[in-house]
Amino acid sequence: MSEWLEGIEAAAIDALRHGESAQPHRILGPHPLCVAGRSGHVIRAFHPDAHGVLCRLAGAGKQMEAIGGGLLACFVEGAGAAPAYRLRFDFEVGEWEREDPYRFAPTVGELDLHLIGEGRHRRLWRVLGANFRELDGAQGTAFAVWAPNARRVSVVGPFCGWDGRLLPMRQLGASGVFELFVPGIGPGELYKYELKTREGALRLKADPLAPWMEPPPASASRVFTSRHVFRDDAWMAKRSGDLAREPLSIYEVHLGSWARVPEEENRPLSYREIAPRLAAHAKRLGFTHVELLPLAEHAFYGSWGYQVTGFYAPTSRYGTPDDLRFLVDTCHQAGLGVILDWVPAHFPKDDFALRRFDGTALYEHEDPRRGEHPDWGTLIFNYGRAEVRNFLIANALYWLREFHVDGLRVDAVASMLYLDYSRSEGEWLPNREGGRENLEAVDFLREMNAVVAEEVPGAFTLAEESTSWPGVSRPTSEGGLGFSFKWNMGWMHDTLRYFGRQPAHRMYHQGELSFAMVYEHSERFVNPLSHDEVVHGKGSLLVKMAGDEWQRFANLRALLTYQFTRPGKKLLFMGTELAPEREWDHDRSLDWHLGANPQRQSFACFVEELGRFYRETPCLWRGDPEPAGFAWIDCNDAEHSVYSFLRRDGRDHVLVVLNLTPAPRQGYRVGVPLRARYRERFSSDDARFGGSRLETLPWSDA
Repeated sequence: MSEWLEGIEAAAIDALRHGESAQPHRILGPHPLCVAGRSGHVIRAFHPDAHGVLCRLAGAGKQMEAIGGGLLACFVEGAGAAPAYRLRFDFEVGEWEREDPYRFAPTVGELDLHLIGEGRHRRLWRVLGANFRELDGAQGTAFAVWAPNARRVSVVGPFCGWDGRLLPMRQLGASGVFELFVPGIGPGELYKYELKTREGALRLKADPLAPWMEPPPASASRVFTSRHVFRDDAWMAKRSGDLAREPLSIYEVHLGSWARVPEEENRPLSYREIAPRLAAHAKRLGFTHVELLPLAEHAFYGSWGYQVTGFYAPTSRYGTPDDLRFLVDTCHQAGLGVILDWVPAHFPKDDFALRRFDGTALYEHEDPRRGEHPDWGTLIFNYGRAEVRNFLIANALYWLREFHVDGLRVDAVASMLYLDYSRSEGEWLPNREGGRENLEAVDFLREMNAVVAEEVPGAFTLAEESTSWPGVSRPTSEGGLGFSFKWNMGWMHDTLRYFGRQPAHRMYHQGELSFAMVYEHSERFVNPLSHDEVVHGKGSLLVKMAGDEWQRFANLRALLTYQFTRPGKKLLFMGTELAPEREWDHDRSLDWHLGANPQRQSFACFVEELGRFYRETPCLWRGDPEPAGFAWIDCNDAEHSVYSFLRRDGRDHVLVVLNLTPAPRQGYRVGVPLRARYRERFSSDDARFGGSRLETLPWSDA
């Protein structure tokens, strides 16, 4: 064995040569050595295809000696720290010169590793993933990935010809974290990880914490460093109010189909293109927030973003991560909050993503009775594993902190809470207490919400939860899951069923609209009319309404008026303001041409005025959290299909009367709490909105 390999076990050398080393730094890079009484450092390099390697030192170059199997070495005399140097690899055709990645100390510290192991690292993205930085005078990217069961991990990309032998990473203790600082790799570079499993199989994986990725169907990760300077200080400073007592009306948006450019192959607008248009449009309609369907990278566009393959990477379909920051910033400066759909319930089986990441069920459960979702053909996270919980909770913080997102709407919470969700008998495993509740998911959701509340004051979370699980929006300190709000799916189903009935039949179903008030204050609710209700053959909201064309528009106006005047926050899917007849298609733009239709113009005016009326009427939102904020006057007039109620905030009140048949009600009396003169503030039947032009006249006993 060469003197340059003194003290190194033959097995370690063989592991490096055969692409199985988890500790390449023990061999490669500079190492102290005393040769014939001379102190210095032996510098070792590895490249099986190089004809020679020159070690460039300050003012000189030293040809490295080949010592077999692709290893080369040279001795540099001198006491003290190892000198700075570069390596030039010579090939039959061409050469490659770079700083040596193996001369740098680890970029992940002991405290970081401790927190990762405990599942408590709240800035995980600053440690794992690809972080561009300067180290010992060299600019490059620090790569780090958690893969505890891999035999070897390498970072690969165009910079090394995608050859996994050339840049093996070092495993840091028993943490399962592999790390390597690669000088000269900067923003925009493509990369992946090549992992060798315990069985010797090679897997090429995208970085779970990649900050950016290639546009699908390509799947490489990309180095990125943000240069965006937010200008939303005023918004961020004032957003910490109690949203339960504030107006909250949400415009739900799928960015890829809000607007497109037909003359450019029907491409969607970019983040920067859509930003000013979307902000101005949502603001004009009176909304307080926009909610964006998932924007984390997803290979399958038809999933609408709900099958995530890059949890820390904004989808590159619409631009860079900084372009998304620009979109959020623009909304904030326009006075609009931004909610992002977030998907911690499951992930797809794409081979390049999280599935069996290091050759084992790392992020998912091994047993398909726990680890597979039967409805979507996806995999379920193992919430009982500390590192997996950390990955997800840090991801929530990442979007809130790094992108200034105001809220996260958590998708498919019901599927997380129940072990038997969409499963038949024998297809699921009970919890440790013999029950059907996913106790690990419950603990995860509570921890996530508690951490968000602690780390990001003013941020909020919403749960899409369709069962009667108690305390979804109750604070964790009181035994709840800790969400700020819960989607009221029961209200949505009952309400759409009612408005789909012929008016003559509604008298037999009076309870369908009033029933939701029985449980209204069991949670803090959002009343959603979302994307899920206008796809898959369900028809648009307009088509769901009963009656002829005029009646359908009248019904839709009545529906939205009911939604915006009853307790609970509001959500409408994009395009509702256009009253389209066709249902939503993610491959097409909204039907903006409908805006030229006078009937649609009147309806858009209605939506705009309704939003303004809601926002400017505190009685409609300040009393949302308390039962005293709502009182029925009459919910039992089934004969006329009329409902009347009060909204109160402790200072004032609003009287709401809904006539849900086309028949005018002359001489109809409604009781009021005060002997006072009441003034009509809003009518969905206003002629400006395409209504019947009938007046609402006050009752007089004279």
